[in-house]
Amino acid sequence: MLTDLLSAAAHQPFAFEILERTASTPRVQQVVQLSLAPAFLLSGIGAIMNVIMSRMIWIAQRIDKIEDRMDDQRSARQVREHAWLMRRRKLAQGAILFSTAAAVIISAVIMLLFVSAYIKAQIGTIIAMLWVLTMVLLVTGLGFFLLETRLAAVGAQASED
Repeated sequence: MLTDLLSAAAHQPFAFEILERTASTPRVQQVVQLSLAPAFLLSGIGAIMNVIMSRMIWIAQRIDKIEDRMDDQRSARQVREHAWLMRRRKLAQGAILFSTAAAVIISAVIMLLFVSAYIKAQIGTIIAMLWVLTMVLLVTGLGFFLLETRLAAVGAQASED
């Protein structure tokens, strides 16, 4: 089967060129090495998102608990806490949104690193711009997370002042 593929590739220069480029073990090794940093970053983003999601789940459960009470049965403290939790949820949602976008973009960077090894077009500038975009999205997501943790630290009562 491989010989059929190779003989067909000999008659089609483009197919042969692709096979020739992808057959290079050192080239594949180089691309794998280049993709390690973005892959580790992707792993780090996943860990951060795990922490944010844990907090988001706690916030959502607490909101549900408060909302299960009828409006006339809620104490003033619960009304304040509900507003505080809603602000925290919005910040956590922003952190998740931007962190997820960063994960998607860094995944595209990894894909493009592999593609760039096998095409003639130079796409290094695109890869660099996507890397910078990933950092901007990640820093924005971490900024939202920082604001959420600050809001959590001051508490529901103090956040009203």
